[in-house]
Amino acid sequence: MNFSEQLDLLIRARYPVIAIPTDEEQRALAVVRHTSQNGPSPRQVVVWDIVEGFQPGHTAKGDPLAALNYIRDCASHQRWVFVLLDFNRYFEQAQVARALRNTAETLRSEKKTIVLLAPALSIPRDLTETITVLDFPLPSGVEVDAELRQLVSEDRIRLDETSRDALIQACRGLGMQRVRQVIARAMAQKGSIEPPDIALVLEEKKEKIRQTEVLEFYPSHETMADVGGLNQLKMWLNLRAAAFTERARRYGLPYPRGVLLVGIQGTGKSLCAKAVAQLWRLPLLKLDVGRLMGSLVGESEARAREMIRLAEAMAPAILWLDEIDKAFATAPGGGGDGGANARVLSTLITWMQEKESPVFIVATANRIEMLPPELLRKGRFDEIFFLGLPTAQERREIFEVHLRRVRPGNVRNYQIDRLVAVSGGYSGAEIAQAIVEAMYAAFAQEREFTTDDIMSALRASVPLSRTAQDQIDHLKQWATHGRARLASEETAHSFLSGEQHDT
Repeated sequence: MNFSEQLDLLIRARYPVIAIPTDEEQRALAVVRHTSQNGPSPRQVVVWDIVEGFQPGHTAKGDPLAALNYIRDCASHQRWVFVLLDFNRYFEQAQVARALRNTAETLRSEKKTIVLLAPALSIPRDLTETITVLDFPLPSGVEVDAELRQLVSEDRIRLDETSRDALIQACRGLGMQRVRQVIARAMAQKGSIEPPDIALVLEEKKEKIRQTEVLEFYPSHETMADVGGLNQLKMWLNLRAAAFTERARRYGLPYPRGVLLVGIQGTGKSLCAKAVAQLWRLPLLKLDVGRLMGSLVGESEARAREMIRLAEAMAPAILWLDEIDKAFATAPGGGGDGGANARVLSTLITWMQEKESPVFIVATANRIEMLPPELLRKGRFDEIFFLGLPTAQERREIFEVHLRRVRPGNVRNYQIDRLVAVSGGYSGAEIAQAIVEAMYAAFAQEREFTTDDIMSALRASVPLSRTAQDQIDHLKQWATHGRARLASEETAHSFLSGEQHDT
């Protein structure tokens, strides 16, 4: 059911107040008009804003209470749709909120509907039962193509079929006005639309993401070659590298849903999230879950819906949820946030369970016991991987990766066997930091850093495996009870044989 069909159904079902959060006011207004006036029971559409009031006549200009009184006084036997622009600004006024609830009760028995249009809607608790939120979709590929044909003559569109599809796909996630701006910019520069203009669209999308408060367009340069060890996880990801292609659709493969990476700090969870974006050649969107939490009632849920809308519009894409355990640790009980945390979690879980869009979620967590059980049920993620402390072989790979990065031509100068022997219990991040510390010490003495410098740095630091032994033991026990796959084959062998990492 598309947006117009949903809107028409709500109007015919006599939902009194429908809120449509969107930045595309004029486009949404046009759809509301068309849906209301062209259905089986046409309705008259009247628009109000605080500056002009109802048109014509400027009725209720500057007075939201007068606007609601006007709606109640209009003939009840006629069919009406009243569009109120930016009316959410007055929700916190007690008289307006009460008047809206009273008006809504009256409208339930009449053929009148109020439609609220605003860029963002934070609905107070006392209005949540009165207002029904209906999300307005961003332009589809068909709409973008139609707009392109309308704005630019075919002889000025210098794109083959593949490039044209790529341009339209790149426009997903942008409002129609931004699409028009990109087209106008390209036309102003060259007088035509050409393949390099796809880059303009991607820059516009990055700018749009930068303007949001919840998502970050994350530049990823790391590759799987930068990840030491974790061969089981790498194999799993490699098998899905072509999962978003048309070839996969023709084969009948579903889109992969996501993966949860669990382990103590420094074991490579965030690095893997960045590397998979490069492996699959998809944009990486990072979500700081804490940014979803707003101070107003209903604001957090609105931000969660906006995040979902943006992520799906940017698809296919990787959505990185970093340290999800910190964000939802208090969600089951609601904590002291009035239950907003739990409601945001519910919104996110419902989407993860039901989504059909090509948005692959990579979530990371340090403390599995802090995650709500409902997040770990089947259907939320395709797989859960446990990333343990690196084994000797994995530490060898980690040392080689980091030494190759800083001394690409001199890796053989370092005695990696000695480094592996003294680094048992160190995470990948701690190994990387030890190399940096060794470089600082040698640089201060104006010489090249050596194996001994790295060993001194390792011995001078206390690995997390010693200070967080209880947490590590708990994670190992949890993982070995079949609740997660082990990211490393070597780790799997050591667990099965009862061996521990050397320390």
